[in-house]
Amino acid sequence: MENEEIKMNANQVVAFLQKSPQCFTKADIIRFIEENGIKMVNFMYPGGDGRLKTLNFVINNLAYLDTILTCGERVDGSSLFSFIEAGSSDLYVLPRFATAFVDPFADIPTLTMLCAFFDKDGQPLASAPEHTLAKAAQAFRRTTGMEFHAMGELEYYVISPDEDVFPATDQHGYHESAPYAKTNDFRTRCMHYIARTGGQIKYGHSEVGNFKMNGLVYEQNEIEFLPVPVEQAADQLMLAKWVIRNLAYEEGLNVTFAPKITTGKAGSGLHIHMRLMKDGRNMMLTDGILSQEARRMIAGMMDVAPAITAFGNKNPTSYFRLVPHQEAPTNVCWGDRNRSVLVRVPLGWNAGTDMMQKANPQESQATGIRKEELNKQTVEMRSPDGSADLYQLLAGLCVACRHGFEMENALKVAEQTYVNVNIHDAANADRLAQLAQLPDSCAASADCLERQRSIFEEQGVFSPAMIDGIIAQLRAFGDRTLRADIEHNEDAVQQLVAEHFHCG
Repeated sequence: MENEEIKMNANQVVAFLQKSPQCFTKADIIRFIEENGIKMVNFMYPGGDGRLKTLNFVINNLAYLDTILTCGERVDGSSLFSFIEAGSSDLYVLPRFATAFVDPFADIPTLTMLCAFFDKDGQPLASAPEHTLAKAAQAFRRTTGMEFHAMGELEYYVISPDEDVFPATDQHGYHESAPYAKTNDFRTRCMHYIARTGGQIKYGHSEVGNFKMNGLVYEQNEIEFLPVPVEQAADQLMLAKWVIRNLAYEEGLNVTFAPKITTGKAGSGLHIHMRLMKDGRNMMLTDGILSQEARRMIAGMMDVAPAITAFGNKNPTSYFRLVPHQEAPTNVCWGDRNRSVLVRVPLGWNAGTDMMQKANPQESQATGIRKEELNKQTVEMRSPDGSADLYQLLAGLCVACRHGFEMENALKVAEQTYVNVNIHDAANADRLAQLAQLPDSCAASADCLERQRSIFEEQGVFSPAMIDGIIAQLRAFGDRTLRADIEHNEDAVQQLVAEHFHCG
């Protein structure tokens, strides 16, 4: 991290230590605690339900602080993960110093760190969320010689009483400004707090969804992140959801990341952007067009896309969002700047013209296209939603993209699944019929994962126990025909939404 980036970093630990988080040591953490009046330490770690859990420590003395930073603590794994039996449930949690931040919600000065899980033998827990993702990233590097970067578009609804003042236009909330958008200030406060936890944010804005129901206003928002190494991307999204919920609770608001709230209104997705990096250079483009490397990663996602829903679409309401004729995808295909496809290649900065100078004629000399602009190119997976297990999802996408480099026919698959038309237009029915479909239920998603589980288990990334647990979790919903059974029964749909309102 460059010195200027450190100076402007909103994370107090980074600003104080003046070093990249990846370089934090135990001595750094102790010095920050001693010199900044920190009275407590929190360990946080994801459970099997995808939510962060917390363990609190009072700093009794320096020796005790050194002990917990060195040795971590024991936790009951069977209470955290369904695949761990009570008879052998003890696990260790060890803090990851690179994730340290000052808790923005704590009245008592508190330093918080995310943790890694270890088994009874002191080895990383094979099925731990963060270790599974780390293994996926390592396997990707070994196979391709490149780094896998990712970032998320975190969509959510903020719910508040209807004041009937400057009402917004139903389903036209995209990039709306105040006073028609009522929760923009809440979103910017969330962004400020997320940055303090270490989140690298690109921007935030109001989203399409905006409607009234039962005396309440539902406003959809989005916070989009910058691409970072995939392990960091998961941590940042995890903390962002924790921040948004905590701040909403403090301010008397309600928020939901649920995939679908009611029929006929925009659902909330969790689009994931990805890029390939080597020696600091984006490998997604060659001479201004999508590279063969990028096409291979897309082919891998095309091949295992139905199984990816097992990580990114984790409850029955997910499949009320993934329906035809919406912006959410249902078909396994990809395309350029096309929001009806599963994987989209967004508009890049490869036009070869200096738009800044054209927008600002007072700039006397064109600067040309910079390296930073070329590094912006990504591809976007559009099926996941807020029910996703973030570590499983990003590990699954990392495996899928690596799989593309292992497929002999990857470039042919990429060619066959490319579309450059609105796939839902009646005139394109023949093309639509040639494409594979995403699952329509958790049960169908489990079937897809079971058929392709060997791909995710290769190189030891996903443990068999984790795959078994995911399949069992999805089948337990018993929803194989649920969407068809109740999609026209609004009361039944609302009951289902209520059951999963605070998913993920």
